[in-house]
Amino acid sequence: MPYHAPGRSARLAIAERNGASGRALILAVAAGLETTVRVGLGTKYPAFRAKGWHSPGVIGPFGGAAAAGKLLGLDAERQRNAFGLAGSQSAGTFAHWGTPTIKFHQSRGALSGLMAGLLAEQGFLASTEILTIEDGGLFNSYSDGGQPDAVVADLGKRWALEQISLRLWPAASSIQTVITGLFALIKAHDLRPARIASVRVGLSKAVYDMHGTLAWNDKFKALLSTPYVTAIVLHDRRCWLDQFESTRFRDPAVDAFARERVKVEIDPRVESTGAAIEIRTIDGAVHTDRRAAPKGDPSDPLTRAEIEGKLRTASAGFLPADAAERIIDLAGSLERLGNVRELLAVLRAPSQDG
Repeated sequence: MPYHAPGRSARLAIAERNGASGRALILAVAAGLETTVRVGLGTKYPAFRAKGWHSPGVIGPFGGAAAAGKLLGLDAERQRNAFGLAGSQSAGTFAHWGTPTIKFHQSRGALSGLMAGLLAEQGFLASTEILTIEDGGLFNSYSDGGQPDAVVADLGKRWALEQISLRLWPAASSIQTVITGLFALIKAHDLRPARIASVRVGLSKAVYDMHGTLAWNDKFKALLSTPYVTAIVLHDRRCWLDQFESTRFRDPAVDAFARERVKVEIDPRVESTGAAIEIRTIDGAVHTDRRAAPKGDPSDPLTRAEIEGKLRTASAGFLPADAAERIIDLAGSLERLGNVRELLAVLRAPSQDG
């Protein structure tokens, strides 16, 4: 399945500290993302997942170490040590599913990569075979031996980072396809909750097991719950963080709709993070949407306007509107930016509320 970008604090922290150029930051980002995805491919995900590992905390440190290493100018030996140190900090399991700790894995992965790069810069030694050594190598300990060849296959010719998805909505990555389909049906048929008799959402078994029956009695679980997300998107025609506040998931009408009219089930024809949606209206009409991937997937990438729109939505209330527009301008010309501190300064601009 497509990979989702890990935290970026390692590269931003070093880039700001060193006053790196925008071009150097782009190179570090590319190195970090490429490394993360390739190590992820090497884990042979089905076997890795079967052991309960959660990939952001396990493979994220490698991307952070690659990005930090680029910005620190590490030589080959120190970069190898950085990867060894990254692997030594690889952690995070699905035991934390349904709690905020599952998201902590992303931030911890980024911090681990930063520490790995800084320690390696100082000459700290680590394993030279962190991925493949028989006794304790990541692919043997966390998987079934993995597929090491995938890590370096066509390296420099084929960019694995092009398979990274960009998430358009703040809900769980595995139900982004559901949200995509719901918005498509709303747009095509002007669907309103009062006109809807029932909604059926078909998921793969893997996604159903994580998201199909999860309660929505707190904000974090609401972000992961397919019944609730389905109900709130149809009610609010919007999917942002305000849709997951207690005033919404405790709303009697939304709650009743999710419980009584939304049915989520396993659909054997749905694979991976795909979704099949069927909505029946009170007048007997049936509207369906079936798709294999969400908006933001490499097969259906976000437009630049959609990415900019997400920034404006996310920054509202935290940054002045003119600061958001300045960030868009600076990001658009990042390759020509002499010092990324200019961008970081705008990101720290005070909000309208002070």
